[in-house]
Amino acid sequence: MSFLTLDLNLLRVFDAVMTEQNLTRAANRLAMTQPAVSNAVKRLREALSDDLLIRTAHGVKPTARAESLWPAVRRALAELEEAVAPRSFELANAQATFRMAMADATAAILLPRLVRLIESEAPGIAVRMVPLTTREPRPMLLRGDIDLAIGFFPGVVAQLQGATDTPVHHVQLYRGQYVCVMRKNHPLAKKELTLDAYCAANHLLVSFSGRPRGLVDDALLSLNRERRILLTVNQFFTAGKVVTASDLLMVLPRHLIEATGMTDALVVKELPFPMPDVHIDMLWHERDARSPGHRWLREQLSQTGVLNVLAIDTTH
Repeated sequence: MSFLTLDLNLLRVFDAVMTEQNLTRAANRLAMTQPAVSNAVKRLREALSDDLLIRTAHGVKPTARAESLWPAVRRALAELEEAVAPRSFELANAQATFRMAMADATAAILLPRLVRLIESEAPGIAVRMVPLTTREPRPMLLRGDIDLAIGFFPGVVAQLQGATDTPVHHVQLYRGQYVCVMRKNHPLAKKELTLDAYCAANHLLVSFSGRPRGLVDDALLSLNRERRILLTVNQFFTAGKVVTASDLLMVLPRHLIEATGMTDALVVKELPFPMPDVHIDMLWHERDARSPGHRWLREQLSQTGVLNVLAIDTTH
């Protein structure tokens, strides 16, 4: 079948199914019956000579052809929608709920200013926080579980750099440096933190997924060294409380220390081994790229991130 004879309505169905990864949810999204959606998918399969979507226990899984086709379809549909029915956006009258996933400490940096802006300028906008339990938030974005993911996603960002065939967009909000923190009366608080002293101490690891090792352990392994992680937690606030009441050492980005709420009870020391910078990135899905409300939210978060980190960097 040539493009001239292709029913372009099939592409709307394809986009909805790819977005939802589920035929029933796609049917609800399109106000169609599930058999009608299934029939449209069948016709598109025949037109393109590819399975496109493979059924799984939890929905459908796209083929490689479907993954490569979707970004172009999504862009074309978004541009057509904007041309046919451009959406106006009045911040004061906007009604929307945005779902975001980020760590507690990152939220403590970004949300106060955002909430003040919403209260004063956009009273119809609400924000719902979703737990961030992974360094791979793309499935959550693809399923539509969240509108934004913000955090340190080094593996994801490395794959997205320069990629043109992905529906996930990203931008770096800010960068920071890792440091070691301990309680003020820690035995090492008034001494030089050497590599031997660091490795001999007990440690606390913040791990969203519960994984028992992190980037610090990889850095130590390259030096043929290791540390003992006595405790693993999934929140920076909890980590701060434990560190101020114990002899555990913790490594975290310098800009997150204030978010623990225990700055005055902590001593900060440079690490006795090299660590790469931590970069906080914001990820979102192509389907939201042109949304005026979503664009406003991204702009506010970008500005807030820069302002907060600049303030912290000039006062540490």
